[in-house]
Amino acid sequence: MRNLRCGFLAHSLVVLGIVAGAGCGKDVSHTTTPDSPPAVSDAPPLVGDRYGLTWGPISVPPMTESTQCIWLKLSNTTQIKVHQIHNVLTDGSHHLIVYKDDMDTTEQTTPMPCQPFTGALNASGMISPIVITQKKDDEITLPDGVAYTFAPGQMIKLELHYINASTTDTKMIGATVDFYGADPATIHDEAAILFTGTVDISLPPNTMTTVHQFFTVPSYLDLSQANIFAVTGHEHQLGLNATASVGASKTGTLTPVYNPNPFVWSEPATQVQTPAFSIPKGGGLDMTCTWFNSTANTVTFGEKTTNEMCFFWMYYYPSQGSKVCFHTEQIGGANGLNFCCPGDSLCSMAPM
Repeated sequence: MRNLRCGFLAHSLVVLGIVAGAGCGKDVSHTTTPDSPPAVSDAPPLVGDRYGLTWGPISVPPMTESTQCIWLKLSNTTQIKVHQIHNVLTDGSHHLIVYKDDMDTTEQTTPMPCQPFTGALNASGMISPIVITQKKDDEITLPDGVAYTFAPGQMIKLELHYINASTTDTKMIGATVDFYGADPATIHDEAAILFTGTVDISLPPNTMTTVHQFFTVPSYLDLSQANIFAVTGHEHQLGLNATASVGASKTGTLTPVYNPNPFVWSEPATQVQTPAFSIPKGGGLDMTCTWFNSTANTVTFGEKTTNEMCFFWMYYYPSQGSKVCFHTEQIGGANGLNFCCPGDSLCSMAPM
């Protein structure tokens, strides 16, 4: 595990309220001492009991793309409050989703094909995403007093979307995830994720296309008292830019919350919100995505890197559960159709 991580700790990234630093900590299952001092002076050290998991690595043949999952139990014997998470991905890993899984009970240690995002759409609400990583080195510290609660022997689902684009070389692809427990007495709120975007993507060949839409939060989800503290945009390889603003309506005043310069689709910036923002009742997220389709084919919405996406994931507290929310203007009239899963009767229509 240590060798896998050390190869990728040269990246310095702004993530969820901190500047993530590179450093190679001790490779132990858990420890009560900080990791080595980070390369960036204002990066907080990773402290507390550490519980590590490893996905793979596996040998991936040339020109292969897949999404595969494993299910692993943590070694914690008591309840823990996870305040920091450190994810490291090898070259070829497109993104990693870490799920807290309170439904499955049997470990599956060998990566196996799985449908993307099914954990996020699980109707029971017992499987929920807690971190989505698209950077090679993603060091995450939640706001003061905020954490994820893990039961003893917590089951974790790790979903890795990877691609070996080489036409000749086999690659070893994998990931590591470390969770750091905080003093429970310091924690007062649970974190969660909102994953929001549009499915209305159809990009003509050799053309620049921009989609600009307003996602209205459904009435059953009240985010007016939420603290949304970080936002990341998500496109695939044709993506040029992704921006988002929040407003009380699509015709009212909009406040920008995501506008990286430049936007890099392969390692999109996570922009910290200081102060955190909320979404008024009846309001929503104004989303703009731009692509240049340099191929000879029309490109549509989908999970593969040969498809495209326009999504934003937002971290918030106090938790009302992690949600995947969709917007489309193909149906639903002037304001389109908006729904969030799990919990909506329309979730059977979800395109993932």
